[in-house]
Amino acid sequence: MKKSLLSAVALTALVAFGGNAWADVMFAVAGPITGPNAAFGAQLQKGAEAAVAEINAKGGINGEQIKLEVGDDVSDPKQGISVANKFVGDGVKFVIGHFNSGVSIPASEVYAENNIVEITPAATNPKFTERGLWNVFRTCGRDDQQGSIAGAYIAANFKDAKVAVIHDKTPYGQGLADETKKAMNAAGIKEVMYEGVNVGDKDFSALIAKMKEAGVTLIYWGGLHTEAGLIIRQSADQGLKAPMMSGDGIVTDELAAIAGDAVAGTLNTFGPDPRLIPANKELVEKFRAQGFEPEAYTLYAYAAVQVVAEAAAAAKTNDPQAVAKAMHESGPFPTVLGDLAYDAKGDPKLPGYIMYEWKKKDDGKYSWFPKS
Repeated sequence: MKKSLLSAVALTALVAFGGNAWADVMFAVAGPITGPNAAFGAQLQKGAEAAVAEINAKGGINGEQIKLEVGDDVSDPKQGISVANKFVGDGVKFVIGHFNSGVSIPASEVYAENNIVEITPAATNPKFTERGLWNVFRTCGRDDQQGSIAGAYIAANFKDAKVAVIHDKTPYGQGLADETKKAMNAAGIKEVMYEGVNVGDKDFSALIAKMKEAGVTLIYWGGLHTEAGLIIRQSADQGLKAPMMSGDGIVTDELAAIAGDAVAGTLNTFGPDPRLIPANKELVEKFRAQGFEPEAYTLYAYAAVQVVAEAAAAAKTNDPQAVAKAMHESGPFPTVLGDLAYDAKGDPKLPGYIMYEWKKKDDGKYSWFPKS
């Protein structure tokens, strides 16, 4: 009698467990949750978490609730591979991330081999979508698009400048610098310096002295905000009066915390700010009420979750292969960035990059605003 009762209880537990397991579809968000680029990791995590919460509140996707896991790659390719392998073991089917191109590219190969879709909100190196992988997508633009805008802007507004092109030797930073240099050169502007520095460098005195000797009047930076802020501040301290122009890797208010008042006048490219889209007003206010400013890639991560959910609904299945096929073929999908449709490579059809300038806000703090 006891044996039968125990068997019945065990069977009930097994059915219940199986039912709960079936009721979840595994997503993950990956990026630099800790380390010097944690501001960007927070953007990806907060954006993905908010989108998952909204979709789950509306019933999930195809009857399944989304379960979201977080992976910290610390902007390191090796750690990114470890995170990717952990996701594989945990049964993740869709990854929102990574942030860095140098992490996203190798991680995507792990995902491709293990039936996982990766959609990055931030990795802009063209190589990410140029390798013919079935599983890679992004909600952001590409460095060749961004570089062409920057190069044209330099030619139109700094035609007599002595330009130093500086990069951080990473796939993102050097890739962006090279694309900008190519576009600038094609427009007839030749740089007076082209130098690479190391991620994590703190003292740029030698670089700045070399720029002063070359008479540099504009610095183009390919890299992230951490080194950018130090170069801006140390240039000002050492009397180099040359504004910096950069890309989407500096779009966090932490840049101003590093650079101080010297950040004023810094320029950067980025897509149209989704915080300014009227339809996003309530969502933006919700983030702010929680003490988080949804700048830069927050809503790009939010949109990445939306795209996967919309494609899964179109495919009528949460199978990654079918969802990827729908992402290529069934758009455009409504998102907080606007309607997104994908080409055969996994690149979205987005509005072009625009130029921003760092200015002081009414509260005395600095941030980036569309260049008037």
